[in-house]
Amino acid sequence: MLEIAASCLALTALLAYVNYRFVGLPTSIGVMVAALSLSLLLVALDALGYLHGLHSYETSLLRSIDFSALLMQGMLSLLLFAGALHVDLSELRTYRWQIGALAGVGTLASTLIVGAALWWVLPWVGMPLPLLYCMLFGALISPTDPIAVMGILKSAGAPKNLELVISGESLFNDGVGVVIFSLLLGMAAGGQTPTLGHGAGLLLHEAGGGLLFGGALGYVTFRLLRSIDHYQVEVLITLAAVVGGYALAQRLEVSAPLAMVVAGLAVGNHGRALAMSDTTRHHVDLFWELIDEILNALLFVLIGLEVAVIHFPAGIAPAAVAAVLVTLLARWLSVGLPVAGLRKTFRLPRGASTVLTWGGLRGGISVALALSLPQGPEREPLLALTYCVVVASILGQGLTIGRVVRRAARR
Repeated sequence: MLEIAASCLALTALLAYVNYRFVGLPTSIGVMVAALSLSLLLVALDALGYLHGLHSYETSLLRSIDFSALLMQGMLSLLLFAGALHVDLSELRTYRWQIGALAGVGTLASTLIVGAALWWVLPWVGMPLPLLYCMLFGALISPTDPIAVMGILKSAGAPKNLELVISGESLFNDGVGVVIFSLLLGMAAGGQTPTLGHGAGLLLHEAGGGLLFGGALGYVTFRLLRSIDHYQVEVLITLAAVVGGYALAQRLEVSAPLAMVVAGLAVGNHGRALAMSDTTRHHVDLFWELIDEILNALLFVLIGLEVAVIHFPAGIAPAAVAAVLVTLLARWLSVGLPVAGLRKTFRLPRGASTVLTWGGLRGGISVALALSLPQGPEREPLLALTYCVVVASILGQGLTIGRVVRRAARR
């Protein structure tokens, strides 16, 4: 375990240095590009008979890491809390209905659109999949990744209200997506179709329970922080609340990601304003900023390296292109079109529909959900399609979102 952690951290630090010193891309994108290029180079050299031992070490290292468990049961709690910590709750309340509609209805609509479209398109490119598995792909690819979205939006220069809506949607829609994914995965494993009432009950229990649990966790943390003034202990309390709260939420079978978002909002607003001295606030902010930056870089390095252990079936290229286009189309139909048609209701500036569509980045959560699929003939093509869409999203959309924002602002 120590060797795995040391290798990952050392490589992440090296790639971050190379990117900052010589390339100049945003850190998340830069380290992923470097890791992806390194993996592809090692694969090519191994095929030519060179550096076989280094490629073997990379693949054995990656196979020893349970990426799905590492992200969903470890890193995600810290990253979501850190992301929510600096979101202004009063501003978020102003756009609560818009964010709720996009995160809830938008995610469900995108799942259905992606699933139906792929089920129709994939046979034309020689890779047919059952409808249920196409819907599973729709569920895991529809939530925008808050880790990718918030990291890149910091430097995109979007209008404040638009950035708030995109960030808020990305923080909440992964909880909805995970519930839909779990429901569909249960159908695939058990062969039974749940009723509408069962699905609604599961959504209410997991999502509603996660929101309530997160509120309670945030309140308890706030009271503890308010009762003392010792920044070392207060930083430790926030860390314990996140790690312990996430584990307890999973034990209670409520949405742990949503719980971390709500707890982060509570601590970041009421806690920072009413329960912390200036010294404590400085150290808490600095601690969670470092956690966010380090884990973000590590996550994107792992995404880039994963290409070495993912099997890409023959003829995947046209299917991957189709999946990328379908995902973008679904994002526009489920989010962009409603915002454009109801712009005054959403109270967003001109061009918001374009930015929302193009700013819906996919990331590690989609890869983690795809890796959690059970073994079977459908797993490999779904995992390969997911990886292709995530990489295309981060590289294509992530590198150009700034230009899209600036062009939309000139309208």
